[in-house]
Amino acid sequence: MGKTHPRPTAPPSAPAGPPPRSRVLIADDNEPNRELLEVYLADLDCDIATAVDGADTLEKVAAVSPDVILLDVMMPKLSGFEVCQRLKRDPATSPIMILMVTALGELGDIERAVEAGTDDFLSKPVNKVELVKRVENMLKLRHVSDELERLRAYIATMDDDQPPRQHAGR
Repeated sequence: MGKTHPRPTAPPSAPAGPPPRSRVLIADDNEPNRELLEVYLADLDCDIATAVDGADTLEKVAAVSPDVILLDVMMPKLSGFEVCQRLKRDPATSPIMILMVTALGELGDIERAVEAGTDDFLSKPVNKVELVKRVENMLKLRHVSDELERLRAYIATMDDDQPPRQHAGR
């Protein structure tokens, strides 16, 4: 019989304790809109931050590291389209899920949002149930993606630790 190697158990995980809370950034230049979106998301188990314009959004992304951004299109300093393009072009921020929330409903605006890299879009006025469901799904997708990356990294370390295998002829 050949030498056997012990099977690895579960991949190493973060220290014991609750998983990190999800973070959502609401970016809208209209204060009543920000407040309404915050109220709609209040029942989700997540931390919520807000930004008041495009430039503030980029600063908050760097400070907060959100999992999901609710991004208004028509904002001062930088439009939502510009913010989305910048975030999706940067490998450090491209995994952030972006939900564009806009009063714009023209087909060209939707195409422009898709070209900018948005993950989804929602038209104003926002339906609470639809918003909450989309944010929940985006958070799940983001965390699945994070878990997948951790598993890939773990598998890579396991491959590095394994001695070369010799195959016996049959």
